[in-house]
Amino acid sequence: MKSYVLKMGKKKKIALVAHDNKKQDLIEWVRFNRGSLDRHELWATGTTGSLLKKELDLKVNILQSGPLGGDQQVGAKIAEGAIDFLIFFWDPLEPLPHDPDVKALLRIAVVWNIPVACNRSSADFMISSSLMQEEYPRLVPDYSDYRSRAVKPD
Repeated sequence: MKSYVLKMGKKKKIALVAHDNKKQDLIEWVRFNRGSLDRHELWATGTTGSLLKKELDLKVNILQSGPLGGDQQVGAKIAEGAIDFLIFFWDPLEPLPHDPDVKALLRIAVVWNIPVACNRSSADFMISSSLMQEEYPRLVPDYSDYRSRAVKPD
């Protein structure tokens, strides 16, 4: 598959998402990494974003709550190129009614080749990368062949 380069600026657009059982872990992670995160544009789903604003007085763009469409909003922003990076602390042991939305969000992040951290360890490695401080030439798959494929009528 062909691809093209989409440059991530020095200021990354980062989405922060956490399941209920992981919200405190994300808040602690953000608190610890606040100095690094302050250099970037932050987005979050509803409850997570509200907690980050309240507890850390953090500037964050708040979308809907995950079960009310927030996960899908983040996915749409990824597809539009408006999110560069996803930090999603999800709980693999807790069944969720909006699990299909969660899987769709993780899938769309892979489709558009954006960095994804699903736990504190991976988030630590990614936020401390030297690539966070510079422009990054992200390779984005070129889906023009897929978009122009012949579709058989039913």
